[in-house]
Amino acid sequence: MFPKNAWYVACTPDEFVEKPLGRQICGEKMVFYRGPEGQVAAVEDFCPHRGAPLSLGYVEDGLLVCGYHGLKMGSDGRTAEMPGQRVQGFPCIRNYPIEERFGFVWVWPGDPEQANRDEIPVLEWADNPEWAYGGGLYHINCDYRLMIDNLMDLTHETYVHSTSIGQREIDEAPVSTKVDGETVITSRYMDNIMAPPFWRAALKANHLADDVAVDRWQICRFTPPSHVMIDVGVAHAGHGGYAAPDAHKAASIVVDFITPETETSIWYFWGMARHFKPGDTHLTAQIRDGQGKIFAEDLEMLERQQQNLLDYPQRKLLKLNIDAGGVQARRLLDRLIKAEQQQNESAATGR
Repeated sequence: MFPKNAWYVACTPDEFVEKPLGRQICGEKMVFYRGPEGQVAAVEDFCPHRGAPLSLGYVEDGLLVCGYHGLKMGSDGRTAEMPGQRVQGFPCIRNYPIEERFGFVWVWPGDPEQANRDEIPVLEWADNPEWAYGGGLYHINCDYRLMIDNLMDLTHETYVHSTSIGQREIDEAPVSTKVDGETVITSRYMDNIMAPPFWRAALKANHLADDVAVDRWQICRFTPPSHVMIDVGVAHAGHGGYAAPDAHKAASIVVDFITPETETSIWYFWGMARHFKPGDTHLTAQIRDGQGKIFAEDLEMLERQQQNLLDYPQRKLLKLNIDAGGVQARRLLDRLIKAEQQQNESAATGR
């Protein structure tokens, strides 16, 4: 289960430049395109004439044209016109609250009357010239909560990502977990260690020595419905670690927007916002390629894990202290989902 009364990243603007984009979000089949005056729009991917997917059509003068019989839909879900036909009585299809912001397209799959655009997360690095961002998208066949678990406990890096960001000191460092309102935070600090390959490369790219001891940090922040931002980095040992001046460290934010497609599949928007050498486009591409390979390793593990859970639904899973972040995130989600269900039931009965 997933909350629907929330803002999710649905896509990036480049995904529907040439033609409409069909995508399922939280069980809702939608089509994304640019409507009147180039504004982003999202409606049901369903033509009211014969049920054809509107995503197989095209856009003309801000109207979405069905590729089957030419019916034209407005961004409000109303049928605008159809060649040689009277369409004033056609039923509306659903349109969705949508917003283009911070380089992403956000959609609200739940009750449109509850959609508040002020609740879209503020990404302070997105339009900041002191930061650079590079990322990508993976489709993964797993429950979105499994990815949240994965990101809130980075112990797996030692094993899944042993050749890039993993190291034994991750296992040895204690993990701290706390809940601050609707944010779950897990933190791990590793002092006076040698950096793993990915971070050695980052130090070198930032013109810092990569063969000396460093202080490393991982601070994971989960916020509903399924966003995880991870402060990561290394600083030359003895300069303050996380709080070290920029001249002594390489710091980034790992960006994770996890959007449910179904109960066992997700759209995973991953990336890294980098706070060093922001103008180096070659470095941005290099880090994006490396990060993409790292997340591809997670993909196989999560899909196989999901299949195991489907094959053995009677098995109970163990919980360790390293799982505290994922456990707290699930508790928060359970409360939100329960409240949303109660609200829907009250609306249905008129109470």
